[in-house]
Amino acid sequence: MRKKTTSESRRPLAMTQELVYVKIDEALPDPARAHPTDAGIDLYARVDVSLSSDTGPATIATGIALRIPDGFVGLVCSRSGLAARDGIAVLNAPGVVDAGFIGELQVVLFSVQPANHVIRRGDRIAQLVVVPVSLPTLRQVDSLDVTRRGGRGIGSSGS
Repeated sequence: MRKKTTSESRRPLAMTQELVYVKIDEALPDPARAHPTDAGIDLYARVDVSLSSDTGPATIATGIALRIPDGFVGLVCSRSGLAARDGIAVLNAPGVVDAGFIGELQVVLFSVQPANHVIRRGDRIAQLVVVPVSLPTLRQVDSLDVTRRGGRGIGSSGS
């Protein structure tokens, strides 16, 4: 039996999916991964926006529309550098992009800083991670099976 090479052992187990997109704004960069094995696909700002904790959140167009494959979901996530450096994150993180949506992607950003931070057209503002999603059928029942945790919720597992 032949030994696997490093590149062979790193191949993903799942079938590769194609993510098709339309550029609404041709002047913006194409959505892309910074590195070939990154999970996140960079999304760019279509407009200039000033953000601060005083101004509240802003919805920013990305200049692309895409089609998430059936059985998958797109998760719009914060960029760690923008969050750590400038206190700016995706408000509804992660934002959910369902397979049926084909409109222009928009990102809701907010800032925890009182000072204005300007997002410039073409800045990387978020990342899209596409993952498989389970689509269970829903069935109403009269009660749920008893579990060890029970109905204890937020903060019940300790500090």
